[in-house]
Amino acid sequence: MAPRPQSLDLIRRLIAFDTTSRNSNLELVDFVRNYLDGFGIKSELIPDATGKKANLYATIGPDDRAGYALSGHTDVVPIDGQEWTSDPWNVKETDDKLFGRGTSDMKGFLGVVLTAVPELAKRELTTPVHLLFSYDEEVGCLGVRRALEVLKDRPVKPKGCVIGEPTSMKVAIAHKGKTSLRCHVHGLECHSSLAPKGVNAVEYAAEVISYLKRMGRRFAAQGPFDHDYDVPHTTVHTGVVKGGTALNIVPKDCSFDFEFRYLPVQNPAELVAEVKRFADEELAKEMRAINNECGFSWQPISAFPGLDTAEDAEITVIAKALTKANDTIKIAFGTEGGLIQQIDIPTVICGPGSIEQAHKPDEWVAIDQIAQCEAFLERLTARVSS
Repeated sequence: MAPRPQSLDLIRRLIAFDTTSRNSNLELVDFVRNYLDGFGIKSELIPDATGKKANLYATIGPDDRAGYALSGHTDVVPIDGQEWTSDPWNVKETDDKLFGRGTSDMKGFLGVVLTAVPELAKRELTTPVHLLFSYDEEVGCLGVRRALEVLKDRPVKPKGCVIGEPTSMKVAIAHKGKTSLRCHVHGLECHSSLAPKGVNAVEYAAEVISYLKRMGRRFAAQGPFDHDYDVPHTTVHTGVVKGGTALNIVPKDCSFDFEFRYLPVQNPAELVAEVKRFADEELAKEMRAINNECGFSWQPISAFPGLDTAEDAEITVIAKALTKANDTIKIAFGTEGGLIQQIDIPTVICGPGSIEQAHKPDEWVAIDQIAQCEAFLERLTARVSS
């Protein structure tokens, strides 16, 4: 019988903090900071503008040279409207699984990292290990940006990073980027019996949405393609539409939210420019022939870049060695990895659990996955001590 992972108690402590993105994460961060301080490890907080949330950054070992960062987000998605069979903030262990919000995404990994701290602290490390715990990842990878602004100009920063998002402990070297926008359609209202004298914002919104659908079909048919992904092409998706007040009124306003999840080889600015060009050149002129104030406006919602790390990058080679695997994967979901890579820190994704269990009621992680992650960090500890 395999020994129980040592990190289960710390995972329970972390899950107990309700760090849903709308809430402060300071209680959890203060817990981590005090925990590190108990082993003589100094840490710094990099707060948001309100002071109610913060990133945490720490270095274990020598601070005059670059090491490997272990990174993860402290926030979790809401439980609102979900039917849980147990308390989301109190880990339930059954059938060799841990149930609770954040067990797979991604406090399981953070708990394993903190469990490795005592051994890392007592070793004479030749290569440091950096910890980067962020906030507001789940609402657009917002928090880590403030930390990266601080780190990018430092004389010493990590030379590689492992983000512990759930990949079933497989090494992921790439993921798609995302950019999402809200389009506001400004029409002209009138009685529906006089429809030609108005500008129907809902109908013009539908034309743009149809164009987005055609873009998505084009990518599916013509590429570019990368068949290492489950969905091997860029996708286009409209998720929210709001407009109109009554059937007998030509609607003045309509808005819709859409996104591109694009392969790293594509430029998101060009994708956005294409749909804007269609709206302005094909539709807006027609709308303004009736009323010059009609047209479109565009509001960014969120964006993060894709990740594309080389197979032969040092961090890829090391991560494969630590997992005892020879292959790598590419993942459909986004992470902070593309942002971290932008400040010249090569990054891979590797953590316990599966994204299939994330964001759902009764979220869970297999205890065996936690054990595999502990073994990963034990091998890393040996490597940075040699």
